[in-house]
Amino acid sequence: MNAETRMLEPGEIEPPAGQIRFLFLAGPELFAHRAERLRLLAKGHPLGEYLTFLALLADAQHHSLHRLPAPALPDLTEQALCREHGMPLLSAGSRPRDPVWRDGLTVMLQEMGSAELPTAAREAIAGLLHTDGTRLEELADKILTAELDAIAPQELPFIAAALQLYWVRMTRALGEQAFGRLEQGGLCPVCGSSPVAGIVHSDGLRYLCCSLCFSQWHLVRVKCSSCESTRGINLYSLEGSNGAVMAECCDECNSYLKLLYLEKNRQMEAIADDLASLALDMLMEHEGKLRTGLNLLFHPGKAR
Repeated sequence: MNAETRMLEPGEIEPPAGQIRFLFLAGPELFAHRAERLRLLAKGHPLGEYLTFLALLADAQHHSLHRLPAPALPDLTEQALCREHGMPLLSAGSRPRDPVWRDGLTVMLQEMGSAELPTAAREAIAGLLHTDGTRLEELADKILTAELDAIAPQELPFIAAALQLYWVRMTRALGEQAFGRLEQGGLCPVCGSSPVAGIVHSDGLRYLCCSLCFSQWHLVRVKCSSCESTRGINLYSLEGSNGAVMAECCDECNSYLKLLYLEKNRQMEAIADDLASLALDMLMEHEGKLRTGLNLLFHPGKAR
């Protein structure tokens, strides 16, 4: 498997002049768009069966979003404090979770109950519906600390999807004005999580997309989202592709993050197109590069 490599000049790092919007929160149609994109990508894809399953899961997230009871939210004092000190207001690592996220899981699992699912998925749903809150919280802790190897693969997507649902519900209730910038540009300013991928919009601006709450925040191009180096940045794509999905690699820390170029295809969605481009991950692994993008709905590690 070969790749195309393209070097960018330092002058391309600077964004265009004018006001740049720093943050976009997930929209109300996020999960519906993801389901549509997954179904399109599933046709003829080697992972088609799994992508189709995730489309059903995204449907359940969409239908459950407004049925989830309102979670407890930080007050104005806490919001101001986090903005002042550059801390993520809805920190996945330190903010206590409202048990309402488990209600969202139940609603979502019940929503999927009537869908045509693989046997393993049906068994996982039945098991999770009878799992006590303590164990569910333990599973959530492992996912939010990226200990995905410790989660049974049939349970992972359901717990992760419920956590995504909960965080999206909170961000939409608070609005963009609640959040400030972080000193570390590669982490989500809303919840402090790692990105799943970068999205280069049609205006040329690069935004990182959170793996948990799906907020998008601006980071200048040709800058490593992991170590923030601007040296030794290379772009790789699969031979024969149209360059819609590329891997931005950093020689300084030997890592890479995928970039989705919306000018090539405006229908792309971070979770769906990341999963559909696993061949690019295989190429980068062959090149000895370490992936920094985190996709909570799929983990090809020891547990699989």
